[in-house]
Amino acid sequence: MANFFISTAFMVVTLLHYHVHGDHQQKHSDRETKEAGNEGCDMFQGRWVSDESYPLYNSSQCSFVEREFTCIQNGRPDEFYLKFRWQPTGCNLTRFNGGDFLKRYRGKSFMFVGDSLSLNQWQSLTCMLNTAVPDADYTLVRAGDLSTFTFPEYNVKVMFSRNAFLVDTIATPAGRVLKLDSIESGKLWKGIDFLIFNTWHWWLHTGRKQPWDLIQEGNSTYKDMDRLVAYEKGLKTWAKWVDTNVDQTKTRVFFQGVSPDHNNASDWKDPTAKTCEGQMQPVAGSQYPAGPHPAEQVVERVLHSMSFRVYLLNVTTLSQLRKDGHPSVYGHGGHKDMDCSHWCLAGVPDTWNELLYAALIQS
Repeated sequence: MANFFISTAFMVVTLLHYHVHGDHQQKHSDRETKEAGNEGCDMFQGRWVSDESYPLYNSSQCSFVEREFTCIQNGRPDEFYLKFRWQPTGCNLTRFNGGDFLKRYRGKSFMFVGDSLSLNQWQSLTCMLNTAVPDADYTLVRAGDLSTFTFPEYNVKVMFSRNAFLVDTIATPAGRVLKLDSIESGKLWKGIDFLIFNTWHWWLHTGRKQPWDLIQEGNSTYKDMDRLVAYEKGLKTWAKWVDTNVDQTKTRVFFQGVSPDHNNASDWKDPTAKTCEGQMQPVAGSQYPAGPHPAEQVVERVLHSMSFRVYLLNVTTLSQLRKDGHPSVYGHGGHKDMDCSHWCLAGVPDTWNELLYAALIQS
């Protein structure tokens, strides 16, 4: 208990530094910087500053949020992680306005396609919108791997399609096969106004968590291969599908970027820690000690090769800095699980959606 109070006192002093320094920098930036999204502004380069006006919502107001993301309700004792705002270098990030979002995109459809990190971002956005217009009715329908959140008053649909690899996995007599050059599920993506894709975390799973037995590419079948190589092959198949099947005049496509985990404290050079457990503040500054994420470099390479212009929500570095933002042992209300991959809500995915909103309105 004494250690907790000492840690808390230290954190208050640290946050005071963040707060004073952040306020000074913000006043300076109000005079000399431009709105994020203007030409020459990189929204994804910056640092985290303390801001008492955050979080944007209380997840207890959104009963539909998965319990694994509701860290405060699960017993997390600190709330410091809720009080940080992303401050781009040389820009001011447009503050999210849920009412404007719904009016601006009346009659439109959004679909997040990916794994549980897409679920994390989808639940963040639906809660941001729901709390912005608390008197507006909504419906939430789940059918198989598709969840549809609708605001009838605005005719806005925000959907989540669970699809861990984007490419196909099929059952065969030989076992479950991950097909690196096949996308049959893409039929579901057609006709959507805004698509936000993501895939990465499931490419790393081994053992009992691995949801396939074989990898297939063309006529060749493998028991395994370098996962980063397989990831790039799968992404190239997805890229070819987008280039061939999506009408750029009717649909905007985003790629969420790679969400990092914090399972190894050596990545942020902390000899006193092992994982994200007990972390209560971001990494200071704008650079992550472990450097660029190799999967994000693959994403950038594949997107650069496409003829279709896909907007990269390049959230990797800013999320790498948030070692404090994970559920850790507060994902399920107990100490049985350690989750340093997903994110607490409210939390870091709200910033991803602020960046999505800024990218949308700038065009």
